[in-house]
Amino acid sequence: MSDNAIDRASALRALFRPSSVAVVGASADPTKTGGRPVNYLIKHGFEGKVYPINPKVEEISGLKCYASVADLPEAPDAAIVLLGAERAHVAVRQLAERGTKLAIVLASGFSEAGEAGRARQEELLRAAGTMRILGPNTIGAMDLARNIVLSASGALEVSDLPVGGISVASQSGGILGALLSRGAARGIGFSKLATTGNEVDVDLADLIDYYADDDDTQVVVGYIEGIRSVEKFRHAAEKARRAGKPVVVFKVGRSDSGARAAVSHTGAMAGEDRVYDMLFRQCGIIRADRFADLLDVPAMLVTGRKMKGRRVAVLTSTGGAGSLVADSCGIGGLDVPLLDDATANGLAAILQAAEPMTANPVDVTLAGVKPDVMTASTEMLLNSQSVDGVVVIVGSSALAQPEIAVGAIKNGAARSTKPLIAYVSPYAPHIVKELNRQGIPAYTDPETCAVALRAALPVSAVESALRITDVPGAPDWLTPGTLNEARSRALFDHYGLSGTDQRIVQTASEATAAAMELGGRVVLKVLSSQIAHKSDVGGVKVGLDDTTIGPAVEQMARHLADQNLPKPEGFLVQKMLSGGVEVILGLRRDPQLGPLILLGAGGVFAELADDSAIRLLPIAETDARDMVSDLRLSRILNGYRGGKEYDVEALVAAIMALARMGESLGERLLEAEINPLFVMPKGEGVAAADALVVLG
Repeated sequence: MSDNAIDRASALRALFRPSSVAVVGASADPTKTGGRPVNYLIKHGFEGKVYPINPKVEEISGLKCYASVADLPEAPDAAIVLLGAERAHVAVRQLAERGTKLAIVLASGFSEAGEAGRARQEELLRAAGTMRILGPNTIGAMDLARNIVLSASGALEVSDLPVGGISVASQSGGILGALLSRGAARGIGFSKLATTGNEVDVDLADLIDYYADDDDTQVVVGYIEGIRSVEKFRHAAEKARRAGKPVVVFKVGRSDSGARAAVSHTGAMAGEDRVYDMLFRQCGIIRADRFADLLDVPAMLVTGRKMKGRRVAVLTSTGGAGSLVADSCGIGGLDVPLLDDATANGLAAILQAAEPMTANPVDVTLAGVKPDVMTASTEMLLNSQSVDGVVVIVGSSALAQPEIAVGAIKNGAARSTKPLIAYVSPYAPHIVKELNRQGIPAYTDPETCAVALRAALPVSAVESALRITDVPGAPDWLTPGTLNEARSRALFDHYGLSGTDQRIVQTASEATAAAMELGGRVVLKVLSSQIAHKSDVGGVKVGLDDTTIGPAVEQMARHLADQNLPKPEGFLVQKMLSGGVEVILGLRRDPQLGPLILLGAGGVFAELADDSAIRLLPIAETDARDMVSDLRLSRILNGYRGGKEYDVEALVAAIMALARMGESLGERLLEAEINPLFVMPKGEGVAAADALVVLG
């Protein structure tokens, strides 16, 4: 790591552990946005020095007010800049010259406000020099464990903010406030929270990286609108994973709009949201399906309890609620099994039942909702060899005696490391809050119980793919634009992905000679860099031989001319393949996330089959194998019901060859596709039958 990188990391610590804070543009009115930061710092007990800056007043909230940054008695560690977009850069430059480590710029009106705003944002970055900036267009940051709140968020009006092990990195200030206030209402505590806004400097990856090293952080939460650097984001996520800190994210915008590529099937099959899904999967990140999950899932994960399997026991005093939770677990992919004999007999003794209690959910209604009964039953289920996690239902009786349910669940949890959660059936926010404060995840929707327990299942280790090193250099004949199929095939061959035998011809007689040389059935194709989808314009004919291909060439040429299409660069005569399984193998460059590889059902039905797998580069061979396994088609490739097996090893090698091509060409390679790629019977390899490459 360079000295500059070390300095930048050190500066980021000033965001959460400053010993002194300047507030530029502070207002003496605590009800105004400009008056909140100083007020909140005092209210929440900041023990460092606070320097309000406002040339028009002498004192704010009992603190001496300074006329300018130059008048401060020292260089503050951090500063909050409350000036408007037109003047913020002046304060930033003064702070940087004074030696401040980090400035938080709250104002909007920068890159989100058109060309003029983008110019202001560039000026802001220049003014900062080596000083770090959070924002602009941010609500700030806070470390609740240390009473440090560098923010103007109205959520800080709450005095009793619970402290916990969840740290938040959000690109939206409003979302940060929503999470903080909702968490406080439910007794869910946070450690650190920050919003990055326009990310002129500090971004989400910086915060995740910081949280990975932070002793107070156990779970990282991210609210994502877009990712600036995929490589940096993947590195930070991997660092958090290795530190044993789960990352849970909510990505706004699940539409595929804007994610279609111009010429290949690959673009149409890899929509934007699918690409984000795969990025998170490759990073070992849990993606929240609903915004509510952004609190519910971390509340489970922060307990550190893991499900070793999918078996769930439900303890209830109300049959209807028990059925709701059991049903939700089943729909959510969890199992609510009958209980083993030892557990069934133990419960029968506790509940004074005449018969072993194998039923699940376990209903304690007849024995009564008593502290000793609830505690003993909870412990019995947690100790069961046939149970991996327990849901205790808090019924309406808890409204009169909440201590029974809360105490029983707390006592049971103290004697086991298995996941234990509460489903609070009546409307009882005070019980939900108390349970969460006691470290027992409490939920008010049966569906959420399943979501939380599913999040506690083991996550397969995701090893970061290293950059592929055995990459041949690029050919010197490459030119920007769409390559014709012959050139495209030559490029694939260069990286080790060969195709069916073929000949380039110009005339009908040359085509006849080529067909005779190749023997058997052949395919005729128009050769043109300007016609991407040849089949759509009659540029492909199959099942020809040396007697029929000559007339076919002449007919194809006339048909293309009748459509006013560009004059062909020639024709391809290819040996016709049979006996293989057709797949599509492609690479495209996502405008935000970079290059990705797609594998799916091939041929003309590629977009209709809805059977595909994607991975973002870089990938390892294990990723390539997983891509094959992800396909429903893999059952056929591996010999469905005793059928013929196909050359999966050669297909894996083809995926890696395309990955090498992507690594070698970098940003020059916009799209590449083989459709179809024939996967031949086991031991016979693969062969590209149609190739397309677009270079930038």
